[in-house]
Amino acid sequence: MISMRYTSLVLLTFGLAAQPRYDLLLQGGRVIDAKNNLSAVRDVAIKNGAVAAVAPHIDAADALKAVNVAGLIVTPGLVDIHVHVFAGTGERNSYAGDNSVYPDPMMLRVGVTTVADAGCAGWRNFEEFKEKIIDRSKTRVFAFLNIVGAGMRGARFENNLEDMQSAPAAEMAKKYRDVIVGFKTAHYAGPEWTPVERAVEAGTAANIPVMVDFGTDHPERPISDLLTKKLRPGDIYTHCYSGLRHELTDDGKVNPGMIEGRARGVIFDVGHGGGSFAWRIAVPAIKQHFLPDSISTDLHVGSMNAGMKDMLNVMDKFLAMGLTLDEVIARSTWNPAREIKHEELGNLSVGSTADIAVLRVERGDFGFTDMYGARLKGREKLTCELTLRAGKVVYDLNGITRPDWTTLPAKYTQTGDPAWDAVTPARRR
Repeated sequence: MISMRYTSLVLLTFGLAAQPRYDLLLQGGRVIDAKNNLSAVRDVAIKNGAVAAVAPHIDAADALKAVNVAGLIVTPGLVDIHVHVFAGTGERNSYAGDNSVYPDPMMLRVGVTTVADAGCAGWRNFEEFKEKIIDRSKTRVFAFLNIVGAGMRGARFENNLEDMQSAPAAEMAKKYRDVIVGFKTAHYAGPEWTPVERAVEAGTAANIPVMVDFGTDHPERPISDLLTKKLRPGDIYTHCYSGLRHELTDDGKVNPGMIEGRARGVIFDVGHGGGSFAWRIAVPAIKQHFLPDSISTDLHVGSMNAGMKDMLNVMDKFLAMGLTLDEVIARSTWNPAREIKHEELGNLSVGSTADIAVLRVERGDFGFTDMYGARLKGREKLTCELTLRAGKVVYDLNGITRPDWTTLPAKYTQTGDPAWDAVTPARRR
């Protein structure tokens, strides 16, 4: 009996010793991590869905699976804080319906692992949005709650001042503070300040920021007053290069209200969309060093097939305007994560969730269009090679994590290990 116990103990000890330290190892890529001020070739090791190590060299023998990403860019999973993803209700001409897109088919293939829906739902229909989309998505979905109780469902709803109630909006945000990251006001056609004021009231009560799409331009509510008087530090002005609300003065200078608003701590977000980004605004603003704090898409069924296309395409545009790759990555990862008060995201610190994008920088002759179809030439374009969500492979463009089929058994079915691989689930036999 003693001999059998001793033998079992030896076998158990040997089995434990044989376990690899890491589930997955990304080797030799250029890691860009703004939080940790890192832009250098590094290996990144992942264990149990978290970043376990970042170092100049990590032995491949220590990992269950090692993947060569030399020549590629390794970044935190991209964070897009302006999207519209309340799909599936069947409501026509509505962002709480047919104008929105499902997140997973659009996000993971371009390296986006976290999004914030920008006001599709209000307090009246948020729980439906949560049940139908947020709780069912691989993509991490947060939400800016619309100050309009009925949400972003067209002018009949969005111009209804009576449905802009700060108290129930704040209560809903407090109830779901794990997923509601702010409030949104958008598309209002009237001259009143009510939508902004009610959103700020709700944001103050729930201690979260407000994102403003300023709606129709009116002389009674100039952009300078919005940015210097109405918004708080940490609130977000989206569509900052639209040109629809005097972001530039008549002589081509950045509106002094924009500069003063930034000095006060107001955040400036791209929110490209189908009608909110023009080269004739963005290029002069960038030349005057008015860079965005965060890059976002305003993704919906219209913008994705027009000038905007996707997150990487918007990032490409800022490369074409002269920002460095490090500057673009920071504004697509760490900056937006901080803006929505989720600093556990947008970085590759040891212990952080292993949301990771592996990108390729393609070089050639490319063209990028704005909301009007005007074209700007560019020499660089980003392509997503690999996306990890909580350490699992959720997108692999060229199969860089996969074995060649000639190396597998004749009747292969499972080609990965479920400890790290989410592309092919384990089959029961």
